[in-house]
Amino acid sequence: MVKDGVYVGSIDQGTTSTRFIIYDRSGKSVGSHQVEFSQIYPEAGWVEHNPMEILESLRVCMAKAVDKATAEGHNVDQGLKAIGLTNQRETTLVWSKSTGCPLYNAIVWMDARTTSICRRLENELSGGKTHFLETCGLPISTYFSALKLLWLLENVDAVKDAVKKGDALFGTIDTWLIWNLTGGCSTESPGLHVTDVSNASRTMLMNIKTLEWDQSILETLGISGDLLPKIVSNAEVIGNIGKGWPITGIPIAGCLGDQHAAMLGQACRKGEAKSTYGTGAFILLNTGKELIKSSHGLLTTVAYKLGPNAPINYALEGSIAIAGAAVQWLRDSLGIIKSASEIEDLANKVENSGGVYFVPAFNGLFAPWWRDDARGICIGMTRFTNKSHIARAVLESMCFQVKDVLDSMHKDAGDNAESKDKDGEFLLRVDGGATANNLLMQIQADLLGSPVVRPADIETTALGAAYAAGLAVGVWTENEIFDTTEKNKKDTTFRPKSDEEYRKKKAESWYKAISRTFDLADLSH
Repeated sequence: MVKDGVYVGSIDQGTTSTRFIIYDRSGKSVGSHQVEFSQIYPEAGWVEHNPMEILESLRVCMAKAVDKATAEGHNVDQGLKAIGLTNQRETTLVWSKSTGCPLYNAIVWMDARTTSICRRLENELSGGKTHFLETCGLPISTYFSALKLLWLLENVDAVKDAVKKGDALFGTIDTWLIWNLTGGCSTESPGLHVTDVSNASRTMLMNIKTLEWDQSILETLGISGDLLPKIVSNAEVIGNIGKGWPITGIPIAGCLGDQHAAMLGQACRKGEAKSTYGTGAFILLNTGKELIKSSHGLLTTVAYKLGPNAPINYALEGSIAIAGAAVQWLRDSLGIIKSASEIEDLANKVENSGGVYFVPAFNGLFAPWWRDDARGICIGMTRFTNKSHIARAVLESMCFQVKDVLDSMHKDAGDNAESKDKDGEFLLRVDGGATANNLLMQIQADLLGSPVVRPADIETTALGAAYAAGLAVGVWTENEIFDTTEKNKKDTTFRPKSDEEYRKKKAESWYKAISRTFDLADLSH
């Protein structure tokens, strides 16, 4: 039986995989498909993606998700109203306007090759590391797109030549996807060169108050404004999908960086925080219209702007480079587990980490430390240590890093740092693939000393992108998106079982381990 209905599609282009999910009006997934793609490591600390492989992964995901939904009787062809898009942020590429070909691989957000450029700018500019902080909310760091773009402009001949000829386009992955989806290098209907406020706020080039590219930063860095896409809001009709895709003629009506999409999927209003556990971990606190400048190592960023004329919501963010990626490392590099899901059983074979502490500073440490000279360590091992202890220490490392960020948020934002439950306790909303791990969630609650709340649908990033697109075309209203009454009934809450003494001792040992990671970058040469 064919079910006629209203549907919204969501592209979720992440660091290790691409997904396409089709939602019905109740926010339930009716068809989805996911494809992993290659991680390219040309040198220590370098991480790249092939932009053409990302496009192909999206093509496959779209076709298969539609097939699955249709096989279940959903009339997607008739009912699909809009597509939302969410993406790994900061990952940077430059391509040719005339041929549509990338001029180099995409440089991934966690890539650390720009360390020397960061040092150079810190030495040359009066404000050092914080020179642009007042304007864009971000410190000078290998993390952000502007530094990756500078590296491409300085080191890749094809990029230099294309810039001279006026044939180069810069973008983060959202920009690359939208340009290709809406026509690419077609002469009849060329692709649209756009990004949204949330992705733009991660480039280090956008003025966080005006939401426009900042001319003074561009001049200081020697970057031409002609390379940059137009900035749009998170929920508006951008353009229709062109020929050659499994879905055509449907408007792309929502675009947000993955962490901002997760905030929307979790319905985070002012004063509410969420933590997404993916390749990295990202904790965002919605500060409403207030721009809070952190003095404890956090970033000031855009939360979301739900329409061209809608008010802007800002956020404090703590970004952690390596979370789920440490589990992949155990699987792919050490072979301790065969699949990521095995880590829970392995770690459950021991009651604690046996004094082992693991700090996954593979490419340095992000918030709140901002040490690109840090490198990963595993300490406290004895002859007694086995692989279960190491597995548990890896899970604990994710939770410790989240706690470090939340502690900083409390210092910056005071008592408004998170929403409270009926008992007056702070809550942390969580989402992302790794939150399916119950042990990880219990460790997180134990180390925080406060409840951790997991929604029934942990893939809130894709849902947030769908909400933004649906909002733009009238499928949902804002009130419906932010009404969590029904959703909250299906949540799972993990409550702490540890005491204050335990938490204090663990935190002290963790800080000891963190301090041992500093100034180790030279060891890798």
